[in-house]
Amino acid sequence: MKFLFKQDSPEVQDDASKSVEAKAPGLGTFGGVYTPSILTILGVIMYLRFGWVVGNVGLVGSLVIVTLATSITLLTSLSVCAIATDKVVRVGGAYYMISRCLGIEVGGAVGISLYFAQALSIALYTIGFAESVVQVFGSLNQTYVALITTILVAILAVTSAEVAVKAQYVIMGAIVLSLVCLIFGGSIPNVTPQGWDVPANGEPFWGVFAVFFPAVTGIMSGVSMSGDLRDPSRSIPTGTLAAVGTGYVVYMILPLIIAMRADTATLITEPLVMKMMSLWGPAILLGVWGATLSSALGSILAAPRVLQALARDGILPRWMSFLGRGSGEADEPRMGTWVTLGVAVAAVCIGDLNLIAPVLTMFFLTTYLVLNLSATIEGVLQSPSFRPSFKVHWLWSLLGGIGCLAVMLLINAVATIVAAAIVLGIFFWLQKRELTTTWGDVRQGIWMALLRTGIFQISGVEDTKNWRPNVLVFSGSPSKRWSLIQLAYALTHKRGFITVSSVLSSGTRDLARQSQLENAIRNQLKKQQVQALVRVVTALDPFEGMLQLVEAYGLGQLVPNTILLGDSEDATRRDQYCNAIAQLHQANRSVMILRENSELGFGQFRRIDIWWGGMQDNGGLMLLLAHMLRSTIEWRDAQIYIKLVVPSQAGAKNAEADINAILSKFRISAIPEVIIAANRSFETVLHESSQNADMIFLGMATPTNRSFTEYYQQMHARTNNLPTIMYVMAAPDFAFGEI
Repeated sequence: MKFLFKQDSPEVQDDASKSVEAKAPGLGTFGGVYTPSILTILGVIMYLRFGWVVGNVGLVGSLVIVTLATSITLLTSLSVCAIATDKVVRVGGAYYMISRCLGIEVGGAVGISLYFAQALSIALYTIGFAESVVQVFGSLNQTYVALITTILVAILAVTSAEVAVKAQYVIMGAIVLSLVCLIFGGSIPNVTPQGWDVPANGEPFWGVFAVFFPAVTGIMSGVSMSGDLRDPSRSIPTGTLAAVGTGYVVYMILPLIIAMRADTATLITEPLVMKMMSLWGPAILLGVWGATLSSALGSILAAPRVLQALARDGILPRWMSFLGRGSGEADEPRMGTWVTLGVAVAAVCIGDLNLIAPVLTMFFLTTYLVLNLSATIEGVLQSPSFRPSFKVHWLWSLLGGIGCLAVMLLINAVATIVAAAIVLGIFFWLQKRELTTTWGDVRQGIWMALLRTGIFQISGVEDTKNWRPNVLVFSGSPSKRWSLIQLAYALTHKRGFITVSSVLSSGTRDLARQSQLENAIRNQLKKQQVQALVRVVTALDPFEGMLQLVEAYGLGQLVPNTILLGDSEDATRRDQYCNAIAQLHQANRSVMILRENSELGFGQFRRIDIWWGGMQDNGGLMLLLAHMLRSTIEWRDAQIYIKLVVPSQAGAKNAEADINAILSKFRISAIPEVIIAANRSFETVLHESSQNADMIFLGMATPTNRSFTEYYQQMHARTNNLPTIMYVMAAPDFAFGEI
C-alpha cells in the first residue's frame, strides 16, 4: 500500500492560504480534529462493552475484531484525506465533501440524515450519562439529569467552539487518568484469568463484531469541525489518521490487560469489569462520564455546522434560511445550535431511544459508505481537477465502501433497509426540487467516461439491428420553425439523437454571435423540455455551411444519419437547395423535408398516410418513421394508412395481400388501402385520398443526371394545398426493410 504526500499545486496553495487568512484564528489539528475524534473513539463501548467482547471471543478473537474494525475505519479515513486535500473543505464536514463530489442531491440526502443522527445522538449520550449518575446517586431523577446535562452542553457549545474544545481537554484528562489507573491496577481476586483461552459458549464472532464496530467510527466528530479549522486540508488528514492510530493502539493493548486479570464469567456479566481491576476504581467511572459527555459535546458541535451548511446551500426550505447565518468573527452557528438543542431536548423527554438507535448508527455508516464511494469515483474518473495532496488508490476506497456496507448488514439488516429508504426518499425529494449549484460534481465526469467507452465500442458499420435515428435538424431560429424540432423530437424521443442546427450568414466568422445563438436555442429547448444538442456554424453561403456541418459534425462513429429540412421558401435559390439535397444523398444520409400546412399544422394527430412504392428505396424508411411517430404521446391514437395506387382492379387483390404480408412480418399495425387509378392522375388520387390526413409521407426520387430541381418543382406543384407533408429520401445502400 503506497500513500504519498506531494506539494500542492500553486492553485491549491493559493486557495488554502486564502482560507487560512480568512479563518484565522481557528482551531488547530490537535484541538479541532484529533481531540474530538479520539474522545469519540475511546467512548462508552470501551468502558462498558469491551470486557464483554473479550469474554465472548477471547483474546485472539478480540485482537482480530479490533484490527478488522479499525481497517474499515482507516480505509474511510484515507478516502476522507484524499477528498480533504483536493479542495478547501468549508463548513459542513462530510456533507460538504459529498455534495461537492457527488452533487447536491446526494450530499443533501446524506447531510440531512447525518444531521438528525448527530442531533439525536446528543440525547442518547446524555441519557446514558444520566443512567450512570443515577446508579451512583440513587436519589436523582434520570430525566432531569439528562435535561440539565443537555442544556449545559449546548450552552458550552454556543459560547464558543474553542471553549468547548478546551472543555474536551478536561474530559481527555479524565479518560487518560482512567487508562493509567487501569494499567497500574491488578487482577480480580479469587478468579482464574481467561488468558489465551477461547470461550466455549460465547456469542458468534460477527455478532460480537457488530457490537464493537461503532466504537471505532468517531472520525466524523473531527471532520465536522472543518469550518472552524485554520487549515482543514492539513488538519483533517493529520488529526484523523492520528486519532485512528491512537485508538488502534489502545484497543490492541486493552485486551491483553483485561484477559490476564479477569475470568470469562466476570467479563461477560459485569459491565464495569475495568473498575474491579483498576488501581483507583472511581477513575473508571470518571472515564465513563467523560466518554459520554465528550461524545455529546462533539455531536452538539458538529450537528449545527452541518445544518448551517445545508441552509446556505439552499437544501432546506426557504423559510429555514436563517439557520445558515453565523455569529461573531468565528461564524458560530448559534441559531442552529438552539434548534439542535430543541431536537435533543425533545428526544430526552421521549426517553427510550433504543428503537431508533440502530437507524442512527446506519446513518453514520451511510456517510462513511458515500465518502468511500466519492473517493472511488474521483479516482476512477481521473479528472484533471482531482489532484489531492494525499494520494490513495481508488481500490482502497472501494474496499472501504464494501466494508462499510457489509458491516451495516451485519449490525442490523432491517435498520440498514430503513436508513436506505429514508436517504433515498430525501434524495428524490431534492431531485424533484431541481436545485441549482455554482459548483460542478462528478456526475458529468461519469457520463463523459461512459460516453468515451461507448464511442469506442460503436462499430463503424451501421447495421439494421441497431439503427436509430440521429437527426440533424436545420431549423434556423426554433421559434420560426418549431414544427421541425417537434417532429424530430417525436421521432427520436428515447431512441436516438437530435441536433438542432443553424447556419449564420456572415462576411466574417463571428464566434461570439455564434455562441450567443447556441445558448439562446438551448434555453428555448430547455423551456420546452426538449432534450437536444445544439450546433451553430457561420458560413458565407447557408447551403455550403449546411454541407460543411453535415460533413464535419459528429463524434467518432456517432454521426447524423438523417437530415431534416424545412421546405424551400426562396424560389430564387431552389437550384442551390436541390443541389444540397443531392449531395446529402450522395453522402449516404437519409433526407426528410417537412412541408408544413401553416393553417393545419399536424391537425388532430389522428391519421398518417403513407404513399407506398414498395419496401425498396423509401418505403421501408417511411413505414419505420410512421411507426416511431405513433409511439409518442401526441400520435399514440393515430391510425396509419398504407396507400397504393394500381392501374386496374386486376392487381388490387394481390397488392393488398402483399402489403398485409409485409405488415405482419414487421409487426406494425396499419390499414392497407389499394386505390384503383381508373385513368386518374396520381396527383388527383393523392388530393382526393389524403385531404383529411394529419401527416402525409411521400417518397422522393433519387437524384439522377436529369435536373433534380425540375423534379422537385413538379412534385412541389403537384402537392399544393394538401395537409402537412413529409418528403422522404432514404439513404442509399441501407436495407431499411430489414429493421
